[in-house]
Amino acid sequence: MTQPHRIGGRYEIGELLGRGGMAEVRKGTDIRLGRTVAVKRLRTDLASDSTFQARFRREAQSAASLNDPSIVSVYDTGEEMATDGSNVAQPYIVMEYVAGRTLRDVIRDGRKILPERALEITSGVLRALDYSHRAGIIHRDIKPGNVMLTPAGNVKVMDFGIARAVSDASSTMTQTAAVVGTAQYLSPEQARGETVDSRSDVYSTGCLLYELLTGRPPFVGDSPVSVAYQHVREPAQPPSSLDEDLTPEIDAIVMKALAKDVDERYASAAAMKQDIDNYLAGRPVQAPAVVPAPATTFLPPSDPTRVTPVAQHAAEDDDPPRKRRGLLVLLALLVLALVAAALVFLPRLLDTGAQQVQVPSVTGMTRAQAERTIQAQGLEVGEVTESENDQVARNRVISQSPQAGDPADAGSAVDYEVSLGPPDLTLPDVVGDDKDSAAATLRQEGVRVVLSERNADDPTDQVVEMQPPAGTDVAPGSRVTLFWSDGPEQVPDVVGRTEAEARRLIEAAGFRVSRVTDSNPTDQEPGTVLQQSPEAGQTNDAGSTVTIVVSTYEPPSEEPSPTEEPSASPTEEPSASPSASPSP
Repeated sequence: MTQPHRIGGRYEIGELLGRGGMAEVRKGTDIRLGRTVAVKRLRTDLASDSTFQARFRREAQSAASLNDPSIVSVYDTGEEMATDGSNVAQPYIVMEYVAGRTLRDVIRDGRKILPERALEITSGVLRALDYSHRAGIIHRDIKPGNVMLTPAGNVKVMDFGIARAVSDASSTMTQTAAVVGTAQYLSPEQARGETVDSRSDVYSTGCLLYELLTGRPPFVGDSPVSVAYQHVREPAQPPSSLDEDLTPEIDAIVMKALAKDVDERYASAAAMKQDIDNYLAGRPVQAPAVVPAPATTFLPPSDPTRVTPVAQHAAEDDDPPRKRRGLLVLLALLVLALVAAALVFLPRLLDTGAQQVQVPSVTGMTRAQAERTIQAQGLEVGEVTESENDQVARNRVISQSPQAGDPADAGSAVDYEVSLGPPDLTLPDVVGDDKDSAAATLRQEGVRVVLSERNADDPTDQVVEMQPPAGTDVAPGSRVTLFWSDGPEQVPDVVGRTEAEARRLIEAAGFRVSRVTDSNPTDQEPGTVLQQSPEAGQTNDAGSTVTIVVSTYEPPSEEPSPTEEPSASPTEEPSASPSASPSP
């Protein structure tokens, strides 16, 4: 185990957290503030380049200015002499330590990430990018390894500024090396070596979302060069081609982010985040629906290479006769003439009076998306029918006619059927049932259940009311509230308490108070409850009466009773008292 050592005079570093192509990250402690940090140090071969050092320092300062909960904070930066004997100043950055896992680790686990969760994570990444873009900083290296999830599920984006320093580095960090590190998430303009702007981060985020949804990046290949070529030249397949459960709206969001032309992408990280948030909230998205590529009308092939072998063969002869060369030229001209004639006359012979187009697939789309897709293909919307369907979500296309891929005349109609969602269900009567079993029954029917306690005298946990009531027809997924009894109330123990305390306890338990007084001698203070009925612990209906017996006994004073003779000393006369009557 590596022994801890100190850099910068205040950071004690030890445990290795990760090692990448250009740096290593170790867990550390800020001994001045007593907090855990992460310290990232650049490789000595990169640190030996003075241009890289200068740019790294400037970029680290820029990254330190970013202060957002979705961005890993940068606390400090500096340089320390390398300990490997190279005698170069090795830059380092001190960052916030995040307990969690990178998205790369999550994806490698092989667990399927739900589409909604993938979109939530991407929204968090875009929040960080929007903040950094407004601060004038482009990340340039968005990938699963640079995004962390905290134990609470929050997103933290790492390595702001460092990627920009790499892309601007001198010959020690070549463009090829930069491509190798991030080939699967490069924007086309990055792969071409062109100047990039914030929309390059949008493209890389689209690649990240694609992998979260499908388990693989949009482009894979045998080498970084082949992957980079695909980013530049090849169109990505919609995510739904790998996972049929993904909706057309998700396809639209991803494919707009992955547009080759920067002007066709989302204009900003904020715009892409807004579309994702709209989808998660059930609102329409702004990204256009993904339309299948239109079929082309049949034309005879025009391929001059058919003539080339003839001429080439003639050129290969050691000493071709002049006559043969002339014949070959004549044959070549004849073939070209025939091809030209075919191009002119064959379409007319095959023309049936209307251009043929391929019917697009609209199954699974919303009604509005289906209409736009059909019209974009040069067709018209025909008859639209509606029907209940427990397999297809409300407002989604169930089926179409003609079928997707069939040829059709331009301007002809496409009919389709739209789902009204599952049929309504009739609520069963669960009043009188135990609340848990009643809730299970309703959930099996396909409704959402909310349990609400009610002060009632029915047996504890028994359902006393349901809203909507039994027999009501509701749509699947509707909310049903079950009100359940907290049970009969228990009479509190008030014997020995003052009358005021007894009243408060009894009324708080839901009962009324009946007061009876008792003037019999007792050792209790006046106003003390001597008895109660019903006794403590018994259950009774709310609103019923609890009778309390309250003491009113006043102990006699020590003065003589008016009927008693006052005692007199033999040597004293009896004193007169206004409260004593004279003896008879």
